Amino acid sequence: MILVDTGAWLALADKGDAYHVLSREFFRTNREPLITTYPVLVECIHLMFKRIGIAKTLAWLDALHAQGVGVFVMTQQHLPRLSALMRQYQDLPMDLADASLVLLAEELGEGRIVSSDERDFHAYRWKNQHPFTNLLLAQG
Repeated sequence: MILVDTGAWLALADKGDAYHVLSREFFRTNREPLITTYPVLVECIHLMFKRIGIAKTLAWLDALHAQGVGVFVMTQQHLPRLSALMRQYQDLPMDLADASLVLLAEELGEGRIVSSDERDFHAYRWKNQHPFTNLLLAQG
């Protein structure tokens, strides 16, 4: 499973995004299952409404379903870990979407991610020790 962050989805949807070409190429050639989180989806939809409009955003959401992109479901048991992560990285600061992806990496035991974020996912560690491998930036 490959984790997907907000920036990669935004870059794919917005032709004016600096990472659009890299993102389009990744999603075009990737053959592995993808997974994201509800906080990432909320962040994406909020930003996409402004960038590309409601109709294209809803088409993107339909495409995620059609392509079988997984969505990790958090429960109340995850709240203490989310809070701990956001405290640990408060100097960046870490938002809920990023914390949910670190939590997902810990749950899956998998740190491969697709993100246009050059700073944060370089700094974050899942299970406090494992670095992420950003597949989007690795191809650029």
